[in-house]
Amino acid sequence: MVSRRAFLQSSAASLGGLAWGASPSRADTPPGVTETEIKIGQTMPYSGPLSAYGVIGKTDAAYFAMINESGGVNGRKIRLISVDDEYNPAKTVEQTRRLVEYEGVAFIFNSLGTWTNGAIRAYLNINEVPQLFVASGAEMFGDQERFPWTMGWQPSYQTEAAIFGKQILATKPDAKIGVLYQDDSFGRDYMVGLKEGLGAKHARMIVETATYETGATTIDSQIVALRRAGADTFMIVAVEELAEQAINKTFDIGWMPVRYLTGVSQSISSTMTPSGREKLKGTITAVYDKDPTDARWRDDAGFMLYTAFIKKYMSQNEQDDAKVVNGFGVAATMVHVLAQCGSDLSRKNIMYQASNIKSLELPMLLPGVKICTSSSNYHPIRKMQLASFNGSSWELFGELLGS
Repeated sequence: MVSRRAFLQSSAASLGGLAWGASPSRADTPPGVTETEIKIGQTMPYSGPLSAYGVIGKTDAAYFAMINESGGVNGRKIRLISVDDEYNPAKTVEQTRRLVEYEGVAFIFNSLGTWTNGAIRAYLNINEVPQLFVASGAEMFGDQERFPWTMGWQPSYQTEAAIFGKQILATKPDAKIGVLYQDDSFGRDYMVGLKEGLGAKHARMIVETATYETGATTIDSQIVALRRAGADTFMIVAVEELAEQAINKTFDIGWMPVRYLTGVSQSISSTMTPSGREKLKGTITAVYDKDPTDARWRDDAGFMLYTAFIKKYMSQNEQDDAKVVNGFGVAATMVHVLAQCGSDLSRKNIMYQASNIKSLELPMLLPGVKICTSSSNYHPIRKMQLASFNGSSWELFGELLGS
């Protein structure tokens, strides 16, 4: 049992050890900042086809509430304005402009989605508004040269797919690979990474690809086509609902390929119903944080901090959701950055400090995974570990992989 006091002290301790070079000069009246408050904005799909991912925004708000109860960051409370964009880029643009121009937020934080964040990236960069810790692993959110005000958080989709490619090459060099992917930059990033991991052999190893449009409700015909092409290895690049369909359909038609499931759908509690988990057994994924369903972490100090947070600020049925683990980590990273800012909460300094994170360890990151950023690297997390589903949780194997 971890007491509330111990939890808050430990969370505060994770912000310690801050060291950085000379920072930009302080703005007199930074947007979204008062003597007592830091106001930040976010869009989330609380409705629409990806509404299940709205729990990330709920987790962010809960984490900041916890920080506020302990006094905030350097004496200021965090006020998160999180609004629904329905996973619709037009709505994302509308809501983001309102957050910036009407609400006057200091920056945009952890808004979800590849094409939705892509729709606001230019606007935020032209106006020099930080777009921090985008909830997408698309490579485009690590382009510090062209978009210096935009930064992702989770590992790049290309990095993840390259890890899968190297694993396939090492364990099944004669594999016939079929890929299901969303026909946008989210899905295409995985194809780039997979080909990179497979190297020169990718042209003969990838025997079929099948795409689906954003917002699709079924992918049954694509699964049948991949099987018909003779694929014996299946990479599933899909959001949770469609990933579950892909797993079920594969099982139902008696197709038994080696399956790889991407990180966006690895939450067991929300991707697969309890009755369907046997169908997922043996599937391989790549992870960078602790699986809350894995008994190995029960006595882990970081996991106990997480469960104490869940007990007080969330509901028990959300504890096992990997998306909640994600929100917990992103929010902690944001608090770390704000602490580094000290009294200078200008947008320029917030972005400067976000790009100067040195080996930050967080309670729910895997041992050895650290958050590091610099002016030349806007990918905070760059290592992952492979895991196989054993029927109840993801079982880690191998070493940390990545850059």
